[in-house]
Amino acid sequence: MNSLILKIRRELKENSDEKTRKSSQNFFKERITCHGVKTAIVQKISKEHFALLKGRPKREIFDLCEELWRSGYIEESFVACNWSYSLRREYEGGDFKIFEKWIGSYVSNWASCDTLCNHTVGEFLQMYPGHLAELKKWARSTNRWLRRAAAVSLIVPAKKGKYLNDILQIADLLLLDRDDLVQKGYGWMLKAASQARQKEIYDYVIGKKSLMPRTALRYAIEKMPAALRKKAMGK
Repeated sequence: MNSLILKIRRELKENSDEKTRKSSQNFFKERITCHGVKTAIVQKISKEHFALLKGRPKREIFDLCEELWRSGYIEESFVACNWSYSLRREYEGGDFKIFEKWIGSYVSNWASCDTLCNHTVGEFLQMYPGHLAELKKWARSTNRWLRRAAAVSLIVPAKKGKYLNDILQIADLLLLDRDDLVQKGYGWMLKAASQARQKEIYDYVIGKKSLMPRTALRYAIEKMPAALRKKAMGK
């Protein structure tokens, strides 16, 4: 199966261009490693090669995902994320540790973090909510990506009005975090939750606004009516 990974890497390099490589860096404060391939082309390559894996055991495909993650290239991480999400009907409780390892060992930018957590991890948590407690451990991690992951893994469930108590507990744990990407992550989580639970999120924000960093606060209230946003941002 290493030949498949080599083929993917060859196709990514063949579809790379210097303009995309340079412009990709503009979205990140930290340095990223990228081939310079447009997202639509990455998606196409990912889909075409996943079709070749039909019938292969999940464990084998996860091993290939890990090999892609290990490269450090952002496009290869997106392929890995697409593949792991495509296996969602086969998730088992033990897969959580695999996803945790990928975040802790390989994630190095917000895009890879969010792509994995919004889809793969978010779907897993809806299937196995007993693992929500693990997110609170992530929120206490020294690894900024695990802390961001603790919040952004709940974006999709939050929009559905799920797991409000867990969302507020994670927001509490991340409340004073000094990392702006973590602040944006939990602010985004609160914003998503406000779409289904506006009153509860508004009350939370008002109760915490003297402590909450303005970055997180602005994200959290973004979807609320103008009058509520104005009151929340007031002194």
